[in-house]
This record gives sequence, C-alpha cells and structure tokens, in this order.
Amino acid sequence: MDDPADRAAAEELGVGPAALLARDAARSDAVARLRPRDADGAGLDRLAELAARLLGTGSSQVSLLGDAQLVPAGVGLPPGVLGSTSPLAESLCTVTAALAGPLAIEDARLDVRVRDLPPVAGGEVVSYLGTPLVTHDGRIVGALCVFSPEARTWSAQDVATLTQLAGSVVTELELSALVREYEEDRLRWGLAIDAARIGTFDWDLTSRKLTWDDRLLAMFGFQAGEFEQTIEAFNDRLHTDDVDRVSEALTAAIESGGEFEAEYRIVLPSGENRWVHARGRALCDENGVADRFLGAAYDTTDEQASTARVSRVLDAMPAGFYSLDREWHFTHVNAEAERLLGTTREELLGRVIWEAFPAALNSIFEESYRAAVRTGEPVSFDAYYPAPLDGWYELRAWPSPDGLSVYFLEVTARRRDQDRAQRSAERLAVLAQVSAEMAGTLDTQAAVGHLPRLVVPRLADFCIVTLVEPDGRARDVGSWHAEAASRSLLQRYAEVRLDSMPIGSPVARALLTGEQVREQGAAVVELLPPGEARDLLQVLRPTVAVVLPIRGRGRTLGLLTLYYRADTIREHDLSTAQDVADRTGLALDNARLYSAQQQLAEGLQRSLLTEPPQPDHAEIAVRYLPAAEAARVGGDWYDAFLQPSGATMLVIGDVVGHDTAAAAAMGQLRGLLRGIATYSDASPAEVLRGLDASMTTLQMRTLATAAVARFEQTPDELERGVTRMRWANAGHLPPLVINPDGSVAELAAWKGDLLLGVDAETVRRESVVTLDRGATVLLFTDGLVERRNSDLDAGLTRLRDALVELAGRPLEELLDEVLERLVHGRPEDDVALVAVRLHRQDRPRPAEAGPNDVPDDVPDDPAP
Repeated sequence: MDDPADRAAAEELGVGPAALLARDAARSDAVARLRPRDADGAGLDRLAELAARLLGTGSSQVSLLGDAQLVPAGVGLPPGVLGSTSPLAESLCTVTAALAGPLAIEDARLDVRVRDLPPVAGGEVVSYLGTPLVTHDGRIVGALCVFSPEARTWSAQDVATLTQLAGSVVTELELSALVREYEEDRLRWGLAIDAARIGTFDWDLTSRKLTWDDRLLAMFGFQAGEFEQTIEAFNDRLHTDDVDRVSEALTAAIESGGEFEAEYRIVLPSGENRWVHARGRALCDENGVADRFLGAAYDTTDEQASTARVSRVLDAMPAGFYSLDREWHFTHVNAEAERLLGTTREELLGRVIWEAFPAALNSIFEESYRAAVRTGEPVSFDAYYPAPLDGWYELRAWPSPDGLSVYFLEVTARRRDQDRAQRSAERLAVLAQVSAEMAGTLDTQAAVGHLPRLVVPRLADFCIVTLVEPDGRARDVGSWHAEAASRSLLQRYAEVRLDSMPIGSPVARALLTGEQVREQGAAVVELLPPGEARDLLQVLRPTVAVVLPIRGRGRTLGLLTLYYRADTIREHDLSTAQDVADRTGLALDNARLYSAQQQLAEGLQRSLLTEPPQPDHAEIAVRYLPAAEAARVGGDWYDAFLQPSGATMLVIGDVVGHDTAAAAAMGQLRGLLRGIATYSDASPAEVLRGLDASMTTLQMRTLATAAVARFEQTPDELERGVTRMRWANAGHLPPLVINPDGSVAELAAWKGDLLLGVDAETVRRESVVTLDRGATVLLFTDGLVERRNSDLDAGLTRLRDALVELAGRPLEELLDEVLERLVHGRPEDDVALVAVRLHRQDRPRPAEAGPNDVPDDVPDDPAP
C-alpha cells in the first residue's frame, strides 16, 4: 500500500536507510567503546531472550550502529548473523535509530519506509518493534528490536516493555565497557608498581627457609639457583660493619612480634657497595609467638636520583596516589590525585587529611585508614565522598613505618551504572513477584491486599490499594509504610479516608476517569474536611500522591495510591507501578471470569447429582468432591432411588474423562440407567445389560464403569431382621460393608465385569450377600483411594482402616471424616460417594437419619 502518509514519511526521512544516519565520528567512537567482547555476551543474550519471551516473538536482536551494523546478541536469528556486520542501509534498526524513538510496524511489507530492505523482502521480518539504545549522555548507539514473520499489532504496553529492556541493554553495555577500562587501569597500575623495582622476602621462622623474589635476588647480586634461602646467605652479603646492627633489629622485631626497619650496605660479588632500605613485620601464631617474617626492600643508592625516579613513576601512574605521615599530614601527592581531588599538591602538602577533607572524619575513610595503621595490614574499600568531590572511589591503603600510602581510582560512572542496573533488576523483580503472587492464588482479594508490601519501599514510600465492590462502592483492602512506626497510622487512615473524600479528590477523579492522577500532598490535605482522616494525613506528611487506576476489561476495578516524601519522583518507577496496576487488573478480571465459570459449573453439577430418597428404615447419604485442580464438573457420579417394587437401588459410576464432555456423558448414562431401572423394576445385572444395549443403539461413544446394588427383603427376612443386597459390577471398585459389630468386609475382588460401552453382548453377573440390619454399605469412585505416589491396594487399605475407626459415627459425619482423612478436602481426582445404613426395623427411624422421603407410588416399608 502506497499511502500518502507513508510517502510523506519517506520523504521526511530521506531517500532511504542509507541516508537516515549521517556519518558521526562521536557515535562511531561510542559504539567502538561499547562493543562487547566474547566474555561480555552472556548478559546481552539473556536480555535478548527476555525481550523475545516477554513480547511473544520468536526473534530479537541487539544492533550497534557505527560505520556499519554490528549484531552482538539476539535469538532466533539466521545462521551467521550473530557477531556479524552489515551495511547500515540494509537494516530496519537504522530506521529506528534515525527516528530517535520506538518504531512499531504491523506489516513491514506494506510500509514504504522499510518494505524494500533485505530482511523484509526475504520474508524474515513482517511485524517489527524496535527502540533506540540511548547512552546516559543521550547518544543513540543502536537499537533493540523484536520481530516475527507474521503480521501483528503492537500495544502501548509492548512498546513500554521493550523500551525498559533497551535501558537494561545500554546499562549492560556501559557496565561491561567500564569493567574493561577498569581492568586496563589496574594493569597499568601494576606495571607502574613493578617499575619502582621493589623486592620482597618471606622468612619462615619455623623451617628457617628464607624466600626472595627475583627482583630482590638481582638486587643482592645472586644468580638463578645461587641463593641458599638461609639467613646466613643474607648475612654473607651484608657489609661487616652492619651485620650486628641488622641482626639485632631483626631479633627485636621477632621477639616483640613488631616491625623491622633498617638501612644497610651490601657488598656485591664485584666488590661494589650499595645501600638497601628494608622494612618488614613479624607475624605471630595463636600463642603470640612469631612464626613468619614478611618484608620488602629497595636499593637506596643515590637516594636523590632514586627519589626523583619514584616520584616520576608515581606521577605517571593513571591512579591517584598520596602518602601520609604518622600524624596524618600529606607528604606526597601525584598529578592524578591533584586532578581527582580538585586541589593542587602545594595546597595539600603538610596539611592534615582530616582538616583538608573534613567529611572523611567518622566515615569509612577514617575507620579504614586507622585500622590499616593499627594492624599493619593493607585495606581495600569503595567509598563515596560528598560535595565538592561528589564521587565514588576505590581505594587501597598500605601502612609503612613512615605512615600510610594510598592509591585510588574514581569509579563514579561504574557505580552509577551498577545502581541503574540494580534498580532495573529490582523493577523487573517487583513485576515478576506481582505476577507470581497473582497467578499463584485464586484468592485474588487477599493477593491484592498484599500488593502494597511488594511496592513499598522499592517504588514508593507508602501505599494504599483500593478495590471497587460489585455494587460500585470503593473499599481500601491493604496498606504498607516503609517505616514500621507509621504503619498503624496508615492503616487507620485507610479505614477512614474514603468516607471523607470529596468528589474532587484524586481518588474520586481516578475512579471516574480511569486515568492517573498526581497531586501535591498539601493539596490533598486541604481537600479533606476537618476530622480524623485529615489529621492522620497531616501526620503522615506525603509530599506527592499519585493515584494509578487498576484497569480490567473496559472498567476500573480499583486504585493503587502511591505516596512520596521527596519532591522528585523517578518516572521509570511510576511506569513500573502502572505496570503492576495493569497486571493486577488483568488478574482480577481473570479471577472474576473464573468465578463465574466455577459457579456455572457447580450449578450444572448440582443439577446432575440430585438428593437421594430416604426410605423409612434405610438412611442414604451422598457426597461429591471435584478435583482440586480441575473444573468443578467431571465424569464421576452417584445415584440412589427406589424401584416400583419398593427396593432401594444405589449406583456409583465413573465416565472416562475429566471435563465437561465427561460430565455431559455422565448425565446421559445416569438418566438412562434411572429410566431402565425404574420402569423395568429389573435386577442390577439386567439394568447394566439394558444400559449397555441402549448405549449401542444410541451410538454413545463413551466408556464408563459402574456398580449397582439393590436392597431386597422378603417377609421372612423382615422377621429375621436381615436384608439381601444384590449387586453387579461393570469394571468398578466393589462396595465395602461395615457390619454392625464394626468390622469391615470387601464383597469381592475389585476386578468386575467388562466396562460399559465395550461390548453390549457381554454377560453381566450378579452377586448376593445377606446383611444384618445396622450394617452400612459404601460405594465410591477411585478418586477416594488412588494417589500418584502409591498403588490402589494401599489406598483401599487406608480406606478400610478409616472405616473401622469410624464405624460408630453417624452416617453423614462418617462420610465427611472419610473425605478428610483420605483426601484432606483437596482430591487429585473427582470423588463420588453413596452410602446406605440399614437401621433396625423393630424400632422407629433414628432422629439423626432425618425425615422419611419416598415417592408416592412406592410401597411403604412393611416394618412396623
């Protein structure tokens, strides 16, 4: 489509992508600085993968745009693209960077700006969403994009998500660049120290082994392998006039566990004398006995020349350096320290550090420096110094007999990038936690009430969340304050504020318009009428209040009110908070739809599973419990009814499947079985045979298990106080009988006849058992006894044990307790139960059995 608006956009941009980005040396330098090494790519790959996952596309790409396009990271790209370069004129990312803002294209084949580019012409890109990569100083260095080979409409939330991820990509690039520069500075620093030609020694006082480094060996004129690593070999090089003095100083340091310092002469094999200055310290074991001696030495011949050389080395160092004497006066300051400290060496030399930099007092600077001098151990730390320096520094301080030497680097840019990356990670963590909490519970009301604890203090100083009730009234359901002492005040304010809010309040305006409202805290106080709410808000003292709508599908479901103590608010925090509100609104809407579906399902289930009759001396109880993780309908069913002869019929069944289709099939089978049994007055086996035949005739493609039990009684059996149970089983678990003495009997092996719906010609068998009055018969589905982590036999054993313990309970209580003990109210599969208790017929019907309830056309119980 060659739309006039597209043509105008193309003319505004120029003749094509090649003209979109003018050659910019500064941008090319910035891209060269940010170009990642192989070891830096993991973070970019994670962000590219996150972009594709969050935006629901198969592909994403990070592009750096210097003199050409470089692709350092991405997912779903053709082979060879990662790490490659290509002309700027062939890239959609070039168009994105030139626009200096997000570029969202539903169908690139129809967009005159990009339709002729190779990725579009080749079919790799149809829908495209890109946003520029902008450094902290505002320079566009590339783009982050996601794309798909199908057309797609991009939402404002998609653009916001990709923009936020682009900020994280820039932070990752800048942080990696700073780390590389930092390591290069450290290398130059180490080389400068090596240039000072200082040797070190390590004397093990237990083994008496004396170890020198190569520099010290060369200083004393030893060839490789010539030094015997003993104190005697060292003494052999000492000038005879200095041996006793140096030995006494060493002995004193070892005995006291203290420091050693001496300047002495050595005699080289050539006969030349040279001066050496040595410093060391004895290290003691846990008993306070020196067991090791460490130190360093350097040649001090021609002291003035050496001093000048050291000063030149220190001045050439890329790190700041200064030295302090034991009274904390500056004794040396190099050129880089002058620059970093903003003060000349003439102004610093001779001054006490605590006077020149008073903010260092009672801070980590003073604490660390004094600890180094006190312990004789070097210290390393990062610290912030306030204005006028206003910067972060990495410092290393070494104590010496003369005082303290300090090397330092400014790491402000690195710390700020780290802080930005941390804040970005925290914002993503808030969104992830909100999503997890909302998705992990069906009780969204409670989850929303917990929302302020996730938002505070990361996105606001305190917060109140409001929900709109079904009748349209607003209600505050949760609050949280960053300060524990203020939480009770905020909670009370949330309890009384809505009743005091006038129509022009930020809360009312946000509910009415569904848009964000920002207001000064003082203005909100003035809007409130005199009373408790106004008094509490004055104590809470918010500087700014921001009300964010919690929006569902086409309506406002609630509000998230954020309060700030500071005058300035980080806009990215507000953007994240609005994302939190939007996700909460979606979760609330989904919960509402789920609740409606659940109520519909429960209504359907209740209509399918009716209440049982209550023959005069037979008490019937039923239960149905849906699976905890499924829709509240399924294929399990129970039934209880009377046949025209007056016999009581109990049925338990299970249609294969766990969905609404299974529930519908269950309803059909249940109705067919009822009709066959009540019309024909047939026995259980004949009822099952008739049901199988009807299923074949009606072409019902359903498999099901069922057990049918009929309770019959002749006059002789009535006289003897017994009842016959005639039953048949189509692949279902057999009934269990609780005898009047409390014992439990399983009527047969659990394997029954063939399932219903397999073979209508199968022969159905019946079993007959005589029951004493007072017995209880339980029919149940396999959800009661089956578990993922145990077999069926173990479940049946648990059921029998429970029935033995519960045999004397009233029938309704017995069924409730069986469900609690075996499935704890949350079964893994649907559970259906039907039970009958045959009360004695020589007594009136017990009160706990409830009223007698039988059809009018069924004969009365012949018992008196």
